[in-house]
Amino acid sequence: MVAGLGNPGSAYVNTRHNAGFMVIDALADAHGIRVDRRKFDVLFGRGRMRGHEVLLAKPQAYMNRSGPPLRALFDYFRIQREAVVIVHDDIDLAFTRLKIKEKGGDGGHKGLRSLIQAFGGGDFTRVRLGVGRSDQGADAADHVLGRFQPGQDQLLHDLILRSCDAVLTILQEGTRVGMNRFNQNTLTSNGGQNGRSNE
Repeated sequence: MVAGLGNPGSAYVNTRHNAGFMVIDALADAHGIRVDRRKFDVLFGRGRMRGHEVLLAKPQAYMNRSGPPLRALFDYFRIQREAVVIVHDDIDLAFTRLKIKEKGGDGGHKGLRSLIQAFGGGDFTRVRLGVGRSDQGADAADHVLGRFQPGQDQLLHDLILRSCDAVLTILQEGTRVGMNRFNQNTLTSNGGQNGRSNE
């Protein structure tokens, strides 16, 4: 199960907090998977990505209540805990920074907090998309519910594509390989990569 976190509804489309939804949509488009079935307040679709059977999921409860619906879907399909990948935004990573993490706490992220409570622990793989903090001192909640700035479209597009590559790497080669491949790289302004840590 590859689940992206976000908020449902048109008011939240393309906001920073919905970066996880953006990755699920991009994976679905690239692999011809229709994420249009609904169960337990989760939109999901089943298909194959590079030979692996996957379930792509977008919880339709608000971010801070996304855990119980995903846990219900997890139980229904009898998915193994080590086969869960959660894709989410992260203000503690600079914009364009991507980091894969095997397990851990919620880091103040309300969606992760809900998941950890619902799953009874945080031992699931995360793909963290850096959205950065406001450079104008805006409240963190206002910042993540805001949309990306004009001029960031190409960098966001590149970050989403790279996040999709990270998910595929986890599926094909495992989390550790993904961590070694993606955690030390950032996107430059021209869409290339460099080795600087921007955390």
